Amino acid sequence: MSVELTLLIWSAVLACTYLGVQSTLYRIDYGVEHANSQRDHERAPNKWTVRGERALSNFLETYGLFIALAVATELSGRSDGLTQWGSQIWFWARWAYLPAYFVDVPQLRSLIWTVSLAGLVLLFVGVAF
Repeated sequence: MSVELTLLIWSAVLACTYLGVQSTLYRIDYGVEHANSQRDHERAPNKWTVRGERALSNFLETYGLFIALAVATELSGRSDGLTQWGSQIWFWARWAYLPAYFVDVPQLRSLIWTVSLAGLVLLFVGVAF
């Protein structure tokens, strides 16, 4: 199994982690009873819930790109150093991004996001050219 396909499979765990963090923070903020309701009258969330929602949203914005590029790499048989490095960079940067969203270190979150984007670029270049 290629590195890209292996990381694609493990990215499901990554996605579940983002979703788990977001849903846990939501339930801590609003309570389980409210989370199980229709949520028609919802107050503003606290900053941790908002950060969890933003982190999940940000992950989902790039996740589809990773899936498409990893599948294209596998189907085309074009796995090479660029695609393998790109996949690993994206994958590990996305793991680092989640806790970085919750700490207040200036520019850290943006730096990690940029690194993950560089991974997607490497993956694209490796499979497209």
